[in-house]
Amino acid sequence: MSEQSYDVVVIGAGPVGENAAGYAVDAGLSVVLVEAELLGGECSYWACIPSKALLRTPQAVADARRLPGVRAEFDPAKVLERRTTFTSDWDDSGQVRWAEGAGAAVLRGRGRLAGEKRVVVTAADGTETVVTARHAVVVATGSVPVVPHVAGLDTVEYWGSREATSAREVPRRLGVLGGGVVGCEMALAHARLGAQVTLFNHGDRVLPGAEPQASERVAAGLREAGVDVRLGTGLDEVRRNGDATVLVGGGDEVEVDRLLVATGRRPATDGLDLGSAGVGPGRRGEIVVDDSGLAAGDWLYAVGDVNGRAPLTHQGKYQARIAAHAIAARAAGRPLDDNPWGEDAATADHHAVPQVVFTDPEVAWVGRTAATARAEGLDVRVVDMEIAVAGSSLTADDWSGRVVAVVDPQREVLLGVTFVGPGVAELLHAATVAVVGEVPLARLWHAVPAFPTISEVWLRLLETYRAG
Repeated sequence: MSEQSYDVVVIGAGPVGENAAGYAVDAGLSVVLVEAELLGGECSYWACIPSKALLRTPQAVADARRLPGVRAEFDPAKVLERRTTFTSDWDDSGQVRWAEGAGAAVLRGRGRLAGEKRVVVTAADGTETVVTARHAVVVATGSVPVVPHVAGLDTVEYWGSREATSAREVPRRLGVLGGGVVGCEMALAHARLGAQVTLFNHGDRVLPGAEPQASERVAAGLREAGVDVRLGTGLDEVRRNGDATVLVGGGDEVEVDRLLVATGRRPATDGLDLGSAGVGPGRRGEIVVDDSGLAAGDWLYAVGDVNGRAPLTHQGKYQARIAAHAIAARAAGRPLDDNPWGEDAATADHHAVPQVVFTDPEVAWVGRTAATARAEGLDVRVVDMEIAVAGSSLTADDWSGRVVAVVDPQREVLLGVTFVGPGVAELLHAATVAVVGEVPLARLWHAVPAFPTISEVWLRLLETYRAG
């Protein structure tokens, strides 16, 4: 058993772990990245990047068809090929070159804690290396799919999100269990690539965390794309029938060639031996941390999905930047700037998290929804209106969208904003700035949107609020 030592040991080399390593190196600390699979992680090879590559070309064609005089088509095989270029055909050598070029060492294997500041890394061949951290260990192991209890599910082969985004061919008939982000996006992608898709959702609406208006429009958009959306209908049983899979739900039987199980994810803490560091999992299995990312003592940090705070790639990368700065400060003996919105506090995790669902229509929101604000006991005013401006009319015939703004009427600042409509993702960052900055609506009145863009909705939103 060999031994090594570094200032910082990062377990997990997805985008979040890479960010933690990169910022720690920039602060002058020596870093090793420990990874059992591919450097670049879930997002790069099986989630954000390949899923959006599968969605983009069909979406561009759908957008073009909304304009008169356009006859647009696409080749599904070329979409799959383009997706594969973005994953480098699941080869991480480029990511390894980046890491080493950035000054971080790379150690292949599965890492587990072995007491204070000690990590044991087990390689694929069983060889073990003990790595000691002089200052910090950062856990960035992400999340893994949750598998529901469905009779017969363990007797059939089924897809998780990885198989859905990395498929080499499109199934003729696809069943999808789950109406969250993965379920909705992959149902749309495969339907547009030529599959006959049936989506089963136990709840009465898809995207339950979004505003109800957004959920309704996404369900309608999926149906328009040819997806058979079955709300309030889970799966009671799954069984094989020759080469096919039979799905039983709501009193009906549906035969499919593939089943995608997309029923959520949980923090990936299996095998980490958190107990050796005196850490117990939270109620959802997460590693509980403070706003600097610190989980235990002055040395154990957890960033990204594994801490359960805001399981999104961009939010995990934000946490990684914060944690790396805090690690550097503690290593240098500097006091932390950990007051809200300080350099060492991931304050945005609490009430300013942006998210986009790349369905058709898109959903983009930041901060609180009306329901979450009221559940917190906040007195809010909600402005709910159609997006109908010159820019939207010019973008496409019959363009339709909606905006829901949650306002604190006492301070007259935005607590949350949701957009739903074609291409609204690019409207989101302005809303994020307004929510994070708590920009008074009176000042937003002077932020003049360019004409004719869809951003003119901001003017209409403020006018509606002022009209009371």
